[in-house]
Amino acid sequence: MDARNINNISALPSDGAIDLAALVAGRPDSALAALLAAADLVLVVSASGRIDQLHVGSGDIEPAEVADWEGDDWRATAQPESVGKIEALMSEAIAPRWREANHVSAAGELPLKWLTLPLPGGRRLAIARDQRVAANLQQRLVRAQQAMERDSMRLRQLETRHRLLFDTASEPIFIIDSASRRVLEANAAARRATGLAATALDGVNFAALVHPDDHDGTIAMLGALTVSAQRHPARLRLTDGQPFAMSASLFRQDRDNRLLIRLAPLDLAAPPESEPLAQAMERMPDAFVLTDDNFDIIAGNGAFLDLVGLARPTELVGQPISRYLGRPGIDLGVLTTALRDHGTVRGFATIARLGTGDPASSDGEPVEVSAVSSGEADELRHGFSIRPATRDAAQAAGASLPMSQLTDLVGRVSLKDIVRESTDLIERLCIEAALNYTDDNRASAAEILGLSRQSLYSKLHRHGLGNLGDNDSSNDNSKDASSG
Repeated sequence: MDARNINNISALPSDGAIDLAALVAGRPDSALAALLAAADLVLVVSASGRIDQLHVGSGDIEPAEVADWEGDDWRATAQPESVGKIEALMSEAIAPRWREANHVSAAGELPLKWLTLPLPGGRRLAIARDQRVAANLQQRLVRAQQAMERDSMRLRQLETRHRLLFDTASEPIFIIDSASRRVLEANAAARRATGLAATALDGVNFAALVHPDDHDGTIAMLGALTVSAQRHPARLRLTDGQPFAMSASLFRQDRDNRLLIRLAPLDLAAPPESEPLAQAMERMPDAFVLTDDNFDIIAGNGAFLDLVGLARPTELVGQPISRYLGRPGIDLGVLTTALRDHGTVRGFATIARLGTGDPASSDGEPVEVSAVSSGEADELRHGFSIRPATRDAAQAAGASLPMSQLTDLVGRVSLKDIVRESTDLIERLCIEAALNYTDDNRASAAEILGLSRQSLYSKLHRHGLGNLGDNDSSNDNSKDASSG
């Protein structure tokens, strides 16, 4: 504050009201006028500390918040911890300084930053700036800093746990760059398996750690992993000849692709005797499919893929076996119920449907199914061996097995469903018998059964007993003519 502005303050009246607005308008070029104009709140305080005059500026303070201050003791408006700061402001000399104090207002706590100037007659001019915006920003900053510290601590803890798992894992683990195939990190088991120290492994091409006979296959597999996921572990040997099953996962880090490679000793990864069995199951001519306890498919061999008309094994995994096997309704229910009760089923006659067809259709190829359950209660598996059946065998087995096991369904399936499916089965057998008796002349079969030709065609379609194209109609007409 320069001497000219101190003189302006000294020239103010020693008692009575001070027209602050007139003071600002009279000398707008003075520093005092600028300070008063920029203030959010201005008080004229008597020598005893009473607020004689109050002026609210153009800031965020509402007049209603401090309207009851005028006439009160200035110290009474402050929070208890800020009373000492107000007393210091009232006793300051000519050289003023800003002090922060918290006050009580009608809207709640009001943080203000004060500067006081002495006036004639022992009075003081108190100028304040609203600190609520700054306080809110400071609180947000503190909360943000605390959140960052918590996140940083969680990241450090997570990194520590992952590092502990990585270093103490019993299997060799490598992290390599997918482009250069150079080792970026390797755990202690990897160092033991390769016989190299950590400094010797860093930057080494992973293929250099592999036996020369497996070198080309390993390079080809690592290249394939960058474009597609690995479905089965690949076998390789390290330079000392020790065999491992290698599995790898692709991930991104620092805008680059990385590969996490795990090596499992073959004697722990898969029993050697399972390899010939798996190969034999894949090459056997009969279809074979394995399901979980919910009868969702886990795997199927090539013959099953051919049977249902699918090209890739991945299209099978997770699908219910009822999508491809059994007539809609109770047919598959009989099979699964017998399998759960007895553990094995032999020569069950049903149909196999194409995977691209309608799952609710009764059309399909007649097949014979033998099934077995294995495993513990919590990991029960069901294996199905499926082979094509001749029409006569399919009819005979279809007539005997469901009828012989319908009574076993009592208590598991409602009587309404049992009766409906029994009726459908009898209806199908009668239609097949009529077709055999008339040598597949559908017009004559309809007459024997007491049905119209349209009704017979509808039932043939429902039971999946043949195509209903124009050729069939013309065939019926020709047979009718020949019979006439």
